[in-house]
Amino acid sequence: MMEFTKMHGLGNDFVVVYGERELPSDASELAVKLCNRFFGIGADGLVYILPSAKADFMMRIMNSDGSEAEQCGNAIRCVAKYVYDHGHIDREEITIETIGAGVQQVRLTVQDGQVSSVRVDMGEPVLNGLSVPTLVDLNPVVNHPVEVDGREFRFTAVSMGNPHCVIYVDDAVNFDLGVWGPKLEVHPLFPRKINVEFATVNSRGQVDMRVWERGAGPTLACGTGACATLVSSVLNGATDRSATISLKGGDLFIEWDELDNRVYMTGPAEVVYKGKLAI
Repeated sequence: MMEFTKMHGLGNDFVVVYGERELPSDASELAVKLCNRFFGIGADGLVYILPSAKADFMMRIMNSDGSEAEQCGNAIRCVAKYVYDHGHIDREEITIETIGAGVQQVRLTVQDGQVSSVRVDMGEPVLNGLSVPTLVDLNPVVNHPVEVDGREFRFTAVSMGNPHCVIYVDDAVNFDLGVWGPKLEVHPLFPRKINVEFATVNSRGQVDMRVWERGAGPTLACGTGACATLVSSVLNGATDRSATISLKGGDLFIEWDELDNRVYMTGPAEVVYKGKLAI
């Protein structure tokens, strides 16, 4: 029997597992099985909370298609809430290791003994096109053309431990995400595929964003995508260095600090239910 907790960050949902000593050899197959919304638990990803030699905990994230994500902003908030609420740590400042961003500093806001909000140091954005990675040898890659099925988009490339391309459109809320997201995800310009954000800037302090996540498809929220969108918007001169990024599942507050060049994300995480599953 496998014990799990179903959690979400603004609707980006995960099957969270605690207690393994290392990533199971069948984690990829389990992610495909458990994340299926008809024959499994249903989630955007399977998250393992593991021991770390460098931090308080390590997080490994398997996407719903079985691929591994280097980083996930919504998942790391869920992990932070899980370990505090379950008594695995009693500090309000903790560290979590990910394979994409290394050791990340996490600050918890606690009310009535439960985590209500999480602020995560998401690290410095990577802006060199070849390092994101893309096939564009520029640093940074801003407003660069990419053509799909005869339509040209202009993208800004940012890595937040995982690769993103941010595209500005007139109406992100009603944009046809399901048509263009999957085509851009696998475009040859992006050698490790790409997370695609479609964004509309409404003011210097607020941006609407919708996301097609690499390996998961359309999700209600993407923490690293929100961070990439803020960085992109600053590079394009469209917003201030802190702004609210409004996703389908809710809002994240993102800051790109001018002094330390690091990006900070603040938002909630929630428990849906707990259970046991025969696997």
